[in-house]
Amino acid sequence: MDYLRRLQMERPVVFYIVLFVGIFVAFQLLLLVAGALLGPLGVPSWVPLLVVMGVLVLIARRQQR
Repeated sequence: MDYLRRLQMERPVVFYIVLFVGIFVAFQLLLLVAGALLGPLGVPSWVPLLVVMGVLVLIARRQQR
């Protein structure tokens, strides 16, 4: 954690690029897992995206309480 704080203070552009890439890769991985789990059920291709977004919304709502 200390490394990330120091990176944010010393090189904010690099910090935000690393943050963006990390979030993007994590989201793609979640979509891949959801697609692999829901694929054999024969659901439309947009359903894994809906499932991932729904789970993220539920997590965000629980953290606000």
